Amino acid sequence: MHFEEPDHLTAIRHAIRDVCAGFGDEYWRRCDREHEFPWDFYNAMAKAGWVGIAIPEEYGGGGGGITEASIVLEEVAASGAAMNGASALHISIFGMNPVVKHGSEEMKQKYLPAVAEGELHVAFGVTEPDAGLDTPSIATRAVLNGDHYVVNGQKVWTTKAHLAQKVLLLTRTTPLSEVARRTDGMTLLLADLQVPEVDIRLIDKIGRNAVGSCETRYDGLRVDVTDRVGDEGKGFKYILDGLNPERILIAAEAVGIGRAALRKATHYAKERNVFGRSIGKNQGIAFPLAEAHMKLHAAELAVREASWRYDNGLPCAEQANTAKYLASEAGFFAADRAMQTLGGFAYADEYDVGRFWVESRLMKSAPVPQEMVLNYISEHVLGLERSY
Repeated sequence: MHFEEPDHLTAIRHAIRDVCAGFGDEYWRRCDREHEFPWDFYNAMAKAGWVGIAIPEEYGGGGGGITEASIVLEEVAASGAAMNGASALHISIFGMNPVVKHGSEEMKQKYLPAVAEGELHVAFGVTEPDAGLDTPSIATRAVLNGDHYVVNGQKVWTTKAHLAQKVLLLTRTTPLSEVARRTDGMTLLLADLQVPEVDIRLIDKIGRNAVGSCETRYDGLRVDVTDRVGDEGKGFKYILDGLNPERILIAAEAVGIGRAALRKATHYAKERNVFGRSIGKNQGIAFPLAEAHMKLHAAELAVREASWRYDNGLPCAEQANTAKYLASEAGFFAADRAMQTLGGFAYADEYDVGRFWVESRLMKSAPVPQEMVLNYISEHVLGLERSY
């Protein structure tokens, strides 16, 4: 085992820090406060080639793996951009993985270079109001009509749908009642978003407001057969190629947010003087921050193992879920202890830790809640009876 970080990953860290240095805390406060997508930041990252880091070189990308992508997003989050910065990028980074692996050559040539350049925004449409985590129960229907599908249905929590030109849309082409297995009969389409047949409405949220989350309704949307990813009926299998990378990248972002919060809290603990000494001298302040540091370090090791296994073609569902669970816990713990360290000042926007606290809490629920990770580990790793 080698625990020394390879030079190219260290170089990525420094390069991302250089870009992020141009976007300070006030920038992210303003974007969040005004519900404004961070276009200047996004364009800077795209210009530097980081949006296409995980897209193969032959399609205009950087040819990196999920390990490289996780370093990018960890550093973005750790800069203070937190989820607003990371979420602006991560769907472009991992979301097209099903197309990379299962799309036709025509589809890859048509769409991947534009995604790598940062010109084409793609959303990810899977979750539905009445299905939630029970993906086989989705009701969005796609019916083949000659050389195109006609789509009707509804999705929710579709990130960036109001800005994206395309959406990777999971649909049912065979009703659930007619399939042998519940995961059969679903088809993945790369559909248009900014057309009259799609109604897009932003969801009011308590945080991560620079990157919108949307409810989308599809009413007679036509999708060419050439924009189908892989074979009809195998869409559930294809989206799995996006789920494990997503969990790894979310875990990296959680570590980054935790580090941003810990940095703020540590600085404050050194500078804040009460009763004639810095509050960081008190064990009640110092020990929880030390614990936060150790939890974040352990979580990052879990992220590195998971990304390494994925990039080397090894089974990684256990490791990806473990990394997501541990990093979400560690990131929120660090943010929560930062809130406690700053006391009343934590509620002042200018200190940012409140923003980190709200955004890190989301990671315990999305893209998969902690309880479902525990379900997976207990059933598929420990061999215990399924509980749901």
